[in-house]
Amino acid sequence: MRKILIPTDFSKNSWNAIKYATELFKYDHSEIYLLHAFADEVYDAKARLTEEIFDELQEKILEKSKEALEYFSNQIIKFSPNPKHKIHTIAEFGMLVDSVNDWVEKENIDVVVMGTKGQTEDKKLTFGSNTLQVIKYVKCPVLAIPSVYKDVHPKNILFPADFHLPYKRRELKLVSYIAKSFVSKINFLYVSKFTGLSLRQHDNKSFLEASFSENQIDFQQKKGSNVTKEINTFIIENPIDMLVMVNTRHSYLENILYQSTIEKIGLHIDIPFLVLQNLPR
Repeated sequence: MRKILIPTDFSKNSWNAIKYATELFKYDHSEIYLLHAFADEVYDAKARLTEEIFDELQEKILEKSKEALEYFSNQIIKFSPNPKHKIHTIAEFGMLVDSVNDWVEKENIDVVVMGTKGQTEDKKLTFGSNTLQVIKYVKCPVLAIPSVYKDVHPKNILFPADFHLPYKRRELKLVSYIAKSFVSKINFLYVSKFTGLSLRQHDNKSFLEASFSENQIDFQQKKGSNVTKEINTFIIENPIDMLVMVNTRHSYLENILYQSTIEKIGLHIDIPFLVLQNLPR
């Protein structure tokens, strides 16, 4: 049984992510949790309200959120009447990252799916602030879907890897499942100034090969030190439908997320982006 958590702000971008998720996991028995955390909506108005009116506003937003979630739930059933899917709706007063983490822990969620951006559609940004926060701090795989992306049949998956750190078997199984469902090829890309691998790298590479023994895989190495440039080039030169990266201590992705922003370092992502969280859960 797959457990999928989809935070939504009821925007077109979040609806696109919902449709993508239901199609991506259409072959799997799944429980889909639609979550709307609305603390920000209430706090935005708190400074202007008395305590009594504030509590009344909170209750009104809760009821409005429940109605919107019920509408989205019904729309999913119309769009994808899949007997393998069971839909749950959650409206709660909470901050997004806290609420997502709580439900990931409570329900042992397999993957969080959300749009790369929500209500605010700033075309200059690859990711909205909420999506970046979830990618940074939620201890669960996060699949971010660009609003412009409609094709839900990944044929080629790019998985940059330096083989320095071990991987979580459970999270690799998620990638393997997606690849098997759509007969996808997984392209592993190693960017380094050095041609050889250490013993530890060989061990981690062997673990990847064993984990994806039922998939089509290909390992490529590009000589150089600019990982961002090589990822962008590979995506441009090849028909890549999904990018998979690992967020873990001292990883390339962690350096992007914590020291800068994806926009500043130039990682251009307009395809679904699956972040595996190799962090304590």
